[in-house]
Order: sequence, then C-alpha cells, then structure tokens
Amino acid sequence: MVNPPRRDEVWLVSLDPAEGHEIQKTRPCLVVSPDEMNHHLQTVIIAPMTTVVRAYPTRVAAVFHGKRGQVVLDQIRTVDRQRLIRKLGRTSSQTAHAVSSVLTEMFRR
Repeated sequence: MVNPPRRDEVWLVSLDPAEGHEIQKTRPCLVVSPDEMNHHLQTVIIAPMTTVVRAYPTRVAAVFHGKRGQVVLDQIRTVDRQRLIRKLGRTSSQTAHAVSSVLTEMFRR
C-alpha cells in the first residue's frame, strides 16, 4: 500500500476471522483513526458499515454508492493495514461530521 488510508475514507476490509457477535466477512468500513496515526502506524481504526438498520444511538445513517445503511460505531476495532483490500471512496462530509459527533459523545464520560 503506497498511500496510507485517510480518515473518512471507506475501504473494503476483511474482518474474518470474527468471534461471537462481531461483524464478520469482507465489507466496507469507514476509517475513523486520525491521519497522523494512519501515517505512522501499520494499524487503522475502522468502523464497519452495514445495510441492516438498527435504532441504536451508536449507529450513524449513511448513504454510500447509492446504498442506504449505517456506520456501526459500537463495533469499532483496530485492524492491521494488510486487512484493507482496496479503497472504495470517501464518505460525505455530513456522515463524517455525524460519526465524529457520536464518537465524541461515546467517549466523553
């Protein structure tokens, strides 16, 4: 990988093997780690994306490539950059702002 992933980019990520209730398979994920971390470390903090909509306060509505779904912030995890298969694009600024707001609220206390 020549360029490191950047915050608010969506990447196809291999999440297997997963255990228990963890989101599994290869799916789009939003990079939520800061660019400075992404530049210096070989790991990236990601949040999986899903088309299954649940009314949880830790889920952020998103539309990506014409599909409605959610960014699953209750399943954030750190993955090695080797799990990133390919860059799919960037999320909208609205979604990026909403994700940042929910993450701030989640970790404020």
